[in-house]
Amino acid sequence: MRELGAEIARDYAGREPILVGSLKASLVFLADLSRAIPMLHGLDFVELAGYGSAQMGGHEQIRVLKDLDADIGDRDVIIVEDVVDTGLTLHYLVRTFELRKPRSIAAVTLLDRPYRRLVDDLPVRYVGFVVPDELFVGYGFDLEERWRQLPDLRLLHLDAAAAAS
Repeated sequence: MRELGAEIARDYAGREPILVGSLKASLVFLADLSRAIPMLHGLDFVELAGYGSAQMGGHEQIRVLKDLDADIGDRDVIIVEDVVDTGLTLHYLVRTFELRKPRSIAAVTLLDRPYRRLVDDLPVRYVGFVVPDELFVGYGFDLEERWRQLPDLRLLHLDAAAAAS
């Protein structure tokens, strides 16, 4: 966190960016990252849901459950993601936010899986860790709304998770 916070503070020196977290998984990461950025910055949240993948011929649609409260016009926006996989959600957020005319848009992610990208040209500027294609829980990450409260990231083995249910 200290390294990411210092890098963001250096890149945005003299400005006041707004961190936008995608609920719910990024909440813990955003809170820790916010405390690690030694400069003024704003906080806001969006919440998205995917639907229709089977009904839409395999194409998942995204809908907004909670939109931003802040006006991001002429602001430096840093989208805070828990994990970037295919990039479809981040791509949707970037395109949606661009319509509001921010000064700049960048993204920070705790976990990155660049080998799973379906979208090119994403503004992922800050990366905590590049990870393998495995399931993580804890530190805000969940499986069916379980294990978010764990204080750290843990690798979940699905056979163990099934036995615990």
